Amino acid sequence: MSTLIADIGELTTNDPELGRLTDAALVVEGDRVVWVGAASAAPAADERFDAAGRAVLPGWVDSHTHLVFAGDRTAEFEARMSGKPYTAGGIAITVNATRDASDAELAVTIQRHIAEAVAQGTTYVETKTGYGLTTADELRSARIAARHADETTFLGAHLVPSGVDADAYVSLVCGEMLDAVAPHVRWADVFCEEGAFDVDQSRAVLKAAAAKGLGLRVHGNQLGEGPGVRLAVELGAASVDHCTYLSAADIDALAGSDTVATLLPACDLSTRQSLPPARALLDAGATVALASNCNPGSSYTTSMAYCVTTAVLQMRMTVEEAVYAATRAGAIALHRNDIGHLAVGARADLHVLDAPSTTHLAYRPGVPLTHAVWRKGTKVR
Repeated sequence: MSTLIADIGELTTNDPELGRLTDAALVVEGDRVVWVGAASAAPAADERFDAAGRAVLPGWVDSHTHLVFAGDRTAEFEARMSGKPYTAGGIAITVNATRDASDAELAVTIQRHIAEAVAQGTTYVETKTGYGLTTADELRSARIAARHADETTFLGAHLVPSGVDADAYVSLVCGEMLDAVAPHVRWADVFCEEGAFDVDQSRAVLKAAAAKGLGLRVHGNQLGEGPGVRLAVELGAASVDHCTYLSAADIDALAGSDTVATLLPACDLSTRQSLPPARALLDAGATVALASNCNPGSSYTTSMAYCVTTAVLQMRMTVEEAVYAATRAGAIALHRNDIGHLAVGARADLHVLDAPSTTHLAYRPGVPLTHAVWRKGTKVR
């Protein structure tokens, strides 16, 4: 069954040859894009969807979330809004609630948040473990995540559990826990930050994961100019996420590497920190992605449009740069070539805006603009 998406006012392809098209159309067959071009040259198809001059772009690629969790941290948020600083320690609240939750409860939560994201144009979601912090709880988190998310990351090195020796816990993460979780995940991550894991502990976790064949990711430079970026570049990690506080050397290192700087502006706003230096990263030549960091403590949003709007209005990114960061660059951060763009052969993940151009994402901040969504070739909204 083929579907012609006709009368597209503005088509963002993220393809270097096609660029941004006006008066365009595309054809979807199965789960793939099979034709892209001028509306006047569109071939016949089994079905037709009239975009009526609306903008079409690839579905959002949310390359950083934490969706296997239970509990609520509203009180922590209220405390931050009253002036209390953010620290990594609040993760323990979610860990306790997650351990107490049933598998069914955790599954309902992740399904609810993914459905919420899809309704806003997100068509590909990465999510992490990290709220179990025992071998059994990390394993069940990985299994639940793998059943519902598109990509799953092992984050056993999220925080050292209360009352546990840090070095002993790192040994557990690198050994028994990694052995148990590895068959269910594609990536491993570590929170390389003061209050979580130092650079030597983080390096040990990442090297153990690499030896298991897992791709590497790093939470880094969220709370200060720490070693996270340098470690990610050293080990060839696919991405280093947060990048809120960067030195000139960090920016140069990212620009000279294949490691994607994934920025999480909703988190920085929620924790009342500085926004990351997106303009400096882009000007230096680094690849910049945007993601939601959806989690119950520091960034409880599934709205990629909110992140794009923030990037444009407050981080000096252009609309085109921000949309690319939230689509194609997110795919690059996940080492995926089939998503985040709309060219022949790409996965048919489409986001139709109720607006004539992507500029309206920032021009009309806070307005829900998602008109229709295709995910893997199926219209889901």
